[in-house]
Amino acid sequence: MHNGTLLAAVDLGSNSFRLEIGRFEHGHIQRMEYLKETVRLGNGLDEEFNLTREAMQRGWDCLARFGERLAGFERAQVRAVATQTLREARNRDEFLARGGEILGYPIDVVSGPEEARLIYQGVARLLPQSDERRLVVDIGGRSTEFILGQQFRPHTVASFRVGSVAWSTRYFADGQFTRQAFLAAEIAAKAVLDEALGTFRPDTWEIAYGSSGTAGAVGDILAAAGGTEGLITAEGLDWLQDRLLRSHHADRVRLEGLKEDRRAVIGGGISVLRAVFDLLEIRQMHVAQGALRQGALYDLLDREQPETDLRTTTVNGLMQRFSVDMAQAERVARVASALFTQAAPLNSERAARKLEWAARLHEIGGIISHSEYHRHGAYILDHTDAAGFAVSELHRLGALVLGQRGKVRKLEIELINDAGFSLQLLSLRIAVALCHARRDPDVEGLSMRAVGTRHTISTRPGWAAAYPQSAYLLREEVVAWQKTPWELELILG
Repeated sequence: MHNGTLLAAVDLGSNSFRLEIGRFEHGHIQRMEYLKETVRLGNGLDEEFNLTREAMQRGWDCLARFGERLAGFERAQVRAVATQTLREARNRDEFLARGGEILGYPIDVVSGPEEARLIYQGVARLLPQSDERRLVVDIGGRSTEFILGQQFRPHTVASFRVGSVAWSTRYFADGQFTRQAFLAAEIAAKAVLDEALGTFRPDTWEIAYGSSGTAGAVGDILAAAGGTEGLITAEGLDWLQDRLLRSHHADRVRLEGLKEDRRAVIGGGISVLRAVFDLLEIRQMHVAQGALRQGALYDLLDREQPETDLRTTTVNGLMQRFSVDMAQAERVARVASALFTQAAPLNSERAARKLEWAARLHEIGGIISHSEYHRHGAYILDHTDAAGFAVSELHRLGALVLGQRGKVRKLEIELINDAGFSLQLLSLRIAVALCHARRDPDVEGLSMRAVGTRHTISTRPGWAAAYPQSAYLLREEVVAWQKTPWELELILG
């Protein structure tokens, strides 16, 4: 990453969409521009957890404005991250497909633990270096994240389905502030967050930080009322709730520091924050400057370097956790990568890295069943929380693992039609076939090339006679690709 490079992060939150643009300089990212729009996507979930057409349109309209600002940015310079509302929405694929087109960049839905990791990264990068044990709490629109960490390393992360938008909709839908409503909202929040008590108890951290919208809004209000800048206290929360109760209704709240876009969700946000304070015995919380979007920016830097890419570390951890045959995994990865590199277009390094991960994980399901290990492996990747990976990335890896054997046409048609994915899949399937004996195959003189929709594999003279089983498996592969948009041709010597 060169000094002066512009980077951008788009945070598709349940309440607000945010765009942060920064300039990379000597290992740090300096903010250049920040845009925020109140979209309230989380309010658009109906009883069946589908986003309404109106809510989707609000989101698309905002993304169009962000997209105009991002015109000219390379894909590697932009990370768009979606959180709880789009984790829950049953029709999220429709929103994401159209939203990605409008924005001009793919949108990653991240799991709750991955959101928490990015939040901590954003918070830690904007704090002075210290060995203090930190508790970071981020109350979003529909989820709340807890993180324990030191310096730049999060040690424990958790995500809970409670947030300012969800709780405001449930307990303050008519805008009325009553003591009974606040009590009910706080009790309900504690019920959801109660399991955090064992892990995030007061003796596990030294300083508490609040990140993102709710903490920032409360900090601004308390500071405007004469409190310490950037500090939330238990007494301040009591005072703030009392002020809301005396106002009786959200529309009648008059508080210096309260921004208009926070008015509709302040009741739910305060209820959750009070529950957190009480449950974890917090007396004061510092308002953090960093948040999810800054974490996404710094994650872009890590992804640029294979040696610092957290996803590689995660893959290694999964291999150990599921007792993968390391030698076979590395063997298949090496052969698949070599084939892919021969046939892939220029600037395919990212796709090559993802193929290598899939190859190293191709037998991850073997711990469950040998005969159906590819199906179990795909299921594991689709249902695991893997640090550094977006949900869509894990699904794509799972599809490669699922497609490594058997019929190609069992995969989603959108993936089969994707030239890049199909080349990754073919490389993996050929590598698995060549490594069938679980020893290094003889690939001298073996090559693969791609021209249009035709992929050609050729070998040196005498190779097929020397390795009849491998030749047979390659011929079977030709049949497997029939009735797909891609043709496989063999030239066996």
